[in-house]
Amino acid sequence: MPSSMSASLSVSYRSCIRFCAIAAVVAIAACTAKPQAPAPVTSRAPTPQEPLAANPLDNDLPSYLRLPDMAANATPVRVGIILPFTSSSAPTRALAASMIKAAQLAMFDAGNANILLMTADEGNGGAGAASAAQQLLAQGAEVIVGPLFGPSVSAVAPIARDRAVPVLAFSTEKTVAGNGAYLLSFLPQNEVSRVVGYAAANGHRQFAVLAPQTAYGDVTKDAFTDAVTAARAKIVDVERYAPNAGAVAGPAEAVAKSGADAVLIAQGGVILRAIAPTLSLDGATRDKVKLLGTGLWDEDAALMREASLQGSWYAAPAPNADAEFVGKYRAAFGAAPAQLASLAYDAVSLVALLAQGKPYHRFTRAALVDPNGFSGVNGIFRFKADGTSERGLAVLEVTANGPVVVSPAPTTFLGKSS
Repeated sequence: MPSSMSASLSVSYRSCIRFCAIAAVVAIAACTAKPQAPAPVTSRAPTPQEPLAANPLDNDLPSYLRLPDMAANATPVRVGIILPFTSSSAPTRALAASMIKAAQLAMFDAGNANILLMTADEGNGGAGAASAAQQLLAQGAEVIVGPLFGPSVSAVAPIARDRAVPVLAFSTEKTVAGNGAYLLSFLPQNEVSRVVGYAAANGHRQFAVLAPQTAYGDVTKDAFTDAVTAARAKIVDVERYAPNAGAVAGPAEAVAKSGADAVLIAQGGVILRAIAPTLSLDGATRDKVKLLGTGLWDEDAALMREASLQGSWYAAPAPNADAEFVGKYRAAFGAAPAQLASLAYDAVSLVALLAQGKPYHRFTRAALVDPNGFSGVNGIFRFKADGTSERGLAVLEVTANGPVVVSPAPTTFLGKSS
């Protein structure tokens, strides 16, 4: 069964977390409450670190960072966090601020007074992220959480790999995963695989896809091909379009005439609301063709009111799966978290979960790539051998009253091959 990464609070977050610094160092030692620690991932003994590095961080050094009130004979669980705190984009800075608060919350929930969070700035990525990694490694970080963007992960990963330090990153770019870099993000490949697989299991055999001429469209098109092939169904049409509402008529007409009985639309928002009625007018009505979507559909409540989308399916986390986290965050900080803040909470909770064992030999590949997976804010997840993640997603149906679950999110990976 996946290991739980949540714990209940017995005191007010606000009274505790206000004393936790957000700048260079954030430590659970600043909070006096001790909620119950999460259960270990498995009952097996920690697996020795694989020889991945030329210059591994393999023991505590006096030069590494520690807080004055930490026991001299204990090695802190030093966790480096790299986020774009000084990005040139205001929304990105706001996201970084929300994510570090979520990381604090996870640290508090873990109840492990030996965890030490150390932050460094990703900036706008690239060289800045590389400098951040070097700073954190010099301070003794034995695991790095972040960075956010693909180019930053590419810059950080080889530096961390040289020291045998794993990177739990938030990028959605599959190409930056692997060799010690693990992506905790919501990958569109998971969503496409889930909804296509569900459609195939429910009798749909002729598939088409409408995907924008963007990087996201490239990823979803490839994932669509893989998913339909895995389902032993048939691809009858693949249509691409410029990412604007005026460019969808021709591709939509071609798909409507393709004979598809299921159409994946890798799009949300205004463009989706242009595509769906066009398909219907061209003959791909909802009684003949099942429309399929990705997690983009879950971000726009207005889509539920689009008549041509009624009865369509899309894959996303179970509704309100994050309600407990959102409530805790709001109680602590007086506002709702940013949409991706839960990823930082999960990352630090996972670190706390694996923090048993010998320092600098506990965040091993074997522990991270546990086939049983872990329970996070938005459901179960696990890392695959290539560093990407697999998530347990629900399939939801669009209705006028909001999304309805037609296939629940799994609660375990048991019985499913890796």
